[in-house]
Amino acid sequence: MEAAISPLPDDVEALKALVVAMARKADEAEARLANAMAHQSAIEALIAHLKLQIAKLKREQYGPSAERSRRLLDQMELQLEELEADAAEDDLIAEGAAAKTATVTALERKRPTRKPFPEHLPRERVVVPAPCSCPACGGDRLSKLGEDVTETLEVIPRSWKVIQTVREKFSCRDCEKIAQAPAPFHVVPRGWAGPSFLAMLLFEKYGQHQPLNRQAERFAREGVPLSLSTLADQVGAAAHALMPIYKLIETHVLAATRIHGDDTTVPVMAKGKTDTARLWVYVRDDRPFAGTDPPAALFHYSRDRRGEHPQAHLAAWSGILQADAYSGYNDLYRGDRAPGPVLEAGCFAHARRKFFELADVLSSARKKSRGQRSSMIYPIALEAVQRLDALFDIERGINGKSPAERLAVRQELSAPLMAELHTWLTAQVAKLSRGHDLTKACFYMLKRWDAFTRFLDDGRICLTNNAAERALRCIPKRVSLCTPYSSICKHWKHVRVNNATRATLSGHRRFYRFRHQIGGADLMRCARYDLHCRKHAGFDEKSYRMA
Repeated sequence: MEAAISPLPDDVEALKALVVAMARKADEAEARLANAMAHQSAIEALIAHLKLQIAKLKREQYGPSAERSRRLLDQMELQLEELEADAAEDDLIAEGAAAKTATVTALERKRPTRKPFPEHLPRERVVVPAPCSCPACGGDRLSKLGEDVTETLEVIPRSWKVIQTVREKFSCRDCEKIAQAPAPFHVVPRGWAGPSFLAMLLFEKYGQHQPLNRQAERFAREGVPLSLSTLADQVGAAAHALMPIYKLIETHVLAATRIHGDDTTVPVMAKGKTDTARLWVYVRDDRPFAGTDPPAALFHYSRDRRGEHPQAHLAAWSGILQADAYSGYNDLYRGDRAPGPVLEAGCFAHARRKFFELADVLSSARKKSRGQRSSMIYPIALEAVQRLDALFDIERGINGKSPAERLAVRQELSAPLMAELHTWLTAQVAKLSRGHDLTKACFYMLKRWDAFTRFLDDGRICLTNNAAERALRCIPKRVSLCTPYSSICKHWKHVRVNNATRATLSGHRRFYRFRHQIGGADLMRCARYDLHCRKHAGFDEKSYRMA
């Protein structure tokens, strides 16, 4: 210790200079270290970002759209979020450390360009008072040259209030009768929750995936304790209040003479396991044949996939049903059915998919390049895909035209191709073994040839059932929680469609349950169409603003 102290100068001023020099060196070392940490954090964030982009591109080009791969991407996004937050923090630390020294420059990390704030947000102008005199010479003859405007995004925290509606009572001095104004309208009879609160409750539960217990905990932290059962009662009451909208959508969809039908699975919690329930959708979309009625989607829920469910859904309806080859629809196609038989229209997308899986040249090449065993490519399947693609090319040219125009083009161009396709499929079946996958793909069309050729006799029929499949994409399985056994209240995530509102209702608990969709969502993944078209008086009422 004495050897380390002995070189120190005895002069006080020299000691002060030495301390200052050592402090300067310490500041420079701290700044360099902070810069290095900020640089490392920025590099790690960049690497994570590039890995995420590569994974997304690989999944989009090569990978299947599976639940597992989607979850992996979500996990990578979470990691990237943490790394970017750390990089921003280290960047600020390095900037503060560099400000203490004149020899070290702060690291300048490349930041993403921020988009300007939306124009629809209100602007509050706060003017900083100008100096009354010149800070340089002290003169008071100042003239304005311009101004610099800095925009800062701010949020107004949610506030609670209790609205006291006072109805004064008056007694008549002449007849001794009591007069009082009628009670105000409540969404829920004798309810205590306002419309904005109900809208927020439903949106948080079904749009933001916040179960009622978490909402109750957050409300309690904000000073408004509400029990879980109380909130659940309000959800059920709101479902009952939305019943008229559901009935209007149901009437509108089933008024069509041609609809699309499909179903998808829904995980449902049961005792000690997870069951698989079903959501059924029926879509009305007249735009392919220049129809003026707005599109709409009607959802039903069932605990299983028995055929009795679509029969109950369409018990009072007859017309053309575009659906897959699910056997549960067969009773709808009976000729003696009341009020009338349902005509089946086949889906060429399903038929093409069976051949495409056997003729996927790109998938086979990718597997071969990875050293994996590639699937066999069948020339017959490849030719079948090409023949079906010729029909799709014709349909693209007549999409959106009137039924008469579509029918004329189909009779002229599509009918000969269909006749050739039938002859070709019959010849291929005669050459193949009965258990071959190609034989099954051919028989899929040949056994339902009347359904697949029905589009040649009616210009309203579409070539595919893609409208129903698109409607089912709004059911987000990857972020949804399993539904309790006694309820179908499943968390939904917004589709990336602007101005869309979806409501999920439990319906009448003793009879049936259903889901339905309302709002501006377009079944063709556009947002400019209104499902209600503002034609019905029930939809012309002014809506409440959502909290």
